[in-house]
Amino acid sequence: MHASDSKAVPARDNAGKVSFASMIGSAVESYDFFIYGTAAAGWFGSVFFHTTEPLVGILAAFATMAVGFFMRPLGGYLAGHYGDRIGRKAILLWSLVAMGGATVLIGALPTYEQAGLVAPLLLILLRMIQGIGFGAEWGGAVLMACEHSPPHRRGFFGAVPQIGIPLGLLMANGAFLASGALFEGDWVWRAPFLASVVMVGVGLYIRIGVSESPEFEKMKAENKLVKQPALEVIRNDWRKILQIIGLRLAETGGYYLATSFMLSYVLLAGVATKENVLWGTMIGSALGLISHLLFGALSDRIGRKPVFLLGSLFTIAFGIPLFLLINSGVFVMVIVAVALSLLLSHDPIFAVEASWFTEQFPPNVRSSGISLGYNGASMIAGLLPFFATGLFAVVGWIGPALLFSSLGVISTLCALRMPETAPAVAGIDPKPVVARGSVTLG
Repeated sequence: MHASDSKAVPARDNAGKVSFASMIGSAVESYDFFIYGTAAAGWFGSVFFHTTEPLVGILAAFATMAVGFFMRPLGGYLAGHYGDRIGRKAILLWSLVAMGGATVLIGALPTYEQAGLVAPLLLILLRMIQGIGFGAEWGGAVLMACEHSPPHRRGFFGAVPQIGIPLGLLMANGAFLASGALFEGDWVWRAPFLASVVMVGVGLYIRIGVSESPEFEKMKAENKLVKQPALEVIRNDWRKILQIIGLRLAETGGYYLATSFMLSYVLLAGVATKENVLWGTMIGSALGLISHLLFGALSDRIGRKPVFLLGSLFTIAFGIPLFLLINSGVFVMVIVAVALSLLLSHDPIFAVEASWFTEQFPPNVRSSGISLGYNGASMIAGLLPFFATGLFAVVGWIGPALLFSSLGVISTLCALRMPETAPAVAGIDPKPVVARGSVTLG
């Protein structure tokens, strides 16, 4: 260890303040990203694609939805590289601008009837920009929270930005329910996109007021930044990146099957209305505002792995019951099914990802490592509503149900091989991991 490694880490900003700022920005970006999924399932198949067959229109809309997920690894690569080079805070600001700008423009797009093929092409382009912006968001947000927090409370404070995801989904579904009550025609889907301009402004205002990560400032002061951090972490830690991709499949894949895919499934199967699914999603998301904090705090006490396994094992067990409840067509059962999938499948996993993934990498390649792993899984998850729709067309509801459970199997196997890192459980020194492979950039 170099002598400089023993220097004190620069003073942290208030952990609560930083975590809250990260959460607000994440909520805005999540809102922007999720309103696309809702619009794709309920409107875009007929608005932007010239087809009279509902199944074909939904498949086309989900295909353009997947384009955003394919761009997320690029956003993660860029955010990881520059987050490890110029700082976490700058990436948070630029990702919010890119995401918000693309979202507002989607709300102003012409339809297929108005512009022909130009309309879906512009939609795809803006969806690509959305994907880059959202891919750049997560790594910086959770690192700002985790690197400002005391190591023994990293699980709790790392879970605070994660609340931005259910909050964003809650706002997205609430926006569509409200616009459906207030507007008619295209304004039902346009209004939620256009309203994003206000939230982006609020998010930028809050984020500008927080200080840079103390661990990044320490590395910068000691000339320990890496010239090509993303390439270095790919070269040295590619197995860890693949492991994180596998860990996330139950959380992110299950999430989109239970929300975006389910919106179209209930219509195609003729078992319920999409409003039933929206209400279930909103209730599950509202519960997530509390459950993420509880699961994050619990991981500081009993470890990241046990909390994660709670979610991944539930995913395995809940695939078939999820669809049996949905297929009942009973309003309450639909709500319970969707809400439970979020509360017990998604939330325990997502709550610990920020701290658990952060603790796997040294600080000078940390932004790159977690961003690449996180967004690599998202690229796969973006295809799942498309595949689930195809499976339903071929074998019925059992296909998507087994797909849901299989994601839990993959994530459980990966979790069993991931080392425990919670200081209270692992018996490790809670000091920051020493940067490796550093070179002077000055």
